[in-house]
Amino acid sequence: MSGAISDAPFIITAELPDGLGKWATDLRTRHFPPERNYLSAHVTLFHALPPSAEGEIKRALASISAENAPVEARLDGIMPLGKGTALKLSSSGILHIWEELAVRFRGLLIPQDQHMPRLHVTIQNKVDPSEAKALQQQLEPQVEPRDFRFSGLSLHIYRGGPWDFVRTYPFRG
Repeated sequence: MSGAISDAPFIITAELPDGLGKWATDLRTRHFPPERNYLSAHVTLFHALPPSAEGEIKRALASISAENAPVEARLDGIMPLGKGTALKLSSSGILHIWEELAVRFRGLLIPQDQHMPRLHVTIQNKVDPSEAKALQQQLEPQVEPRDFRFSGLSLHIYRGGPWDFVRTYPFRG
């Protein structure tokens, strides 16, 4: 995107390890309304950073990823979303990284991004609440808690549908 003028915001995600990511993407494919399922499984940390801050964002992600080893996390189970279903995650390490980035991006954050995220992977959204509840009951006994490590941070550009991938910054500290 460098050199291009755009008003499309940047999104930052935490990268799931391959096995967990593929499994969660399969769940999304099976349960997310197909007309709205543009993305693979992801964990959004920041929803909309301004394109005018591209250089600052890239420098911050490069710095943070260089300083941190893969970050310990846990799949805790199912998270109800009202009109959807998610996989509930926990990771004090990734929330610490979120806090560091939020300080660096102070003044650039939309209200949604000014609050610590509830870590999750959405696998179903914008369905009738009864359909969401039925899926939660179906998946609850199948989703076993397990430990994993976030492998890095990724940067994307939001253009209204599918995201444009910019780059992954692997944790290597």
